Amino acid sequence: MKQVRAKKQLGQHFLTDLSIARRIADTVDAMPDIPVLEIGPGMGVMTQYLKQKPRPFKVVEIDKESVAYLNERWPDFQQQIIAGDFLRMDLNEVFGGKEFVLTGNYPYDISSQIFFKMLDNKDLIPCCTGMIQREVALRIASQPGNKAYGILSVLIQAWYDTEYLFTVDETVFNPPPKVKSAVIRMTRNGVTDLGCDELLFRRVVKTVFNQRRKMLRVSLKQLFGSSAMPAPDFFSHPMMTMRPEQLTVEQFVELTNMVEAQLPTC
Repeated sequence: MKQVRAKKQLGQHFLTDLSIARRIADTVDAMPDIPVLEIGPGMGVMTQYLKQKPRPFKVVEIDKESVAYLNERWPDFQQQIIAGDFLRMDLNEVFGGKEFVLTGNYPYDISSQIFFKMLDNKDLIPCCTGMIQREVALRIASQPGNKAYGILSVLIQAWYDTEYLFTVDETVFNPPPKVKSAVIRMTRNGVTDLGCDELLFRRVVKTVFNQRRKMLRVSLKQLFGSSAMPAPDFFSHPMMTMRPEQLTVEQFVELTNMVEAQLPTC
């Protein structure tokens, strides 16, 4: 079969090392009893190992050339190949509203968008594994006080336990990326309710990390209109002298409730 050409506009870097492909595929075994959805299978280097697992399995691929290749390679698998954009999919329709594990060799340029969609569908996705840019993987797994700790760290760790599994060298791809990659796993924790307004939580986290070098008493002012600033004692709270990378998830929940109490009610 004719090989698929990697397309720069789709961020494609095809994994060529079969042992690594198998290792990534095996990360889904942490949750063995539910279906699996693979994003961006390309020429199926991981797919061949995922197909061997005794569980429902589908792939979603936006590249028409890759879809044609997969259809030719596995004619009996055609019904499980979804030709489309994962970011635009209704995930309730993939396995009839059932939970599933998400996995893949994720395109670097949209990996954050994929994980935000995962968060929006956290009740459907109890586990997410896969390969991403090493820098992003470190950010997701980072703890408070670390320079890599940021928006993704807080938003994902609020709902998932994160594991940095292993690093992947750039030489095992075609074409090789300019950075190293890493394999991660995120597994839903026991949190069912954050204890605060979830949308406001996201807003607070993004607002303060957009000015991560500033103390909270400075960055939080963006959340309030000039005519609706909170009382002075709000900004005198001990937390206000901290910077965002110092706060735990629990402290961000506390901060969100503090902010909500100061916002004008309609």
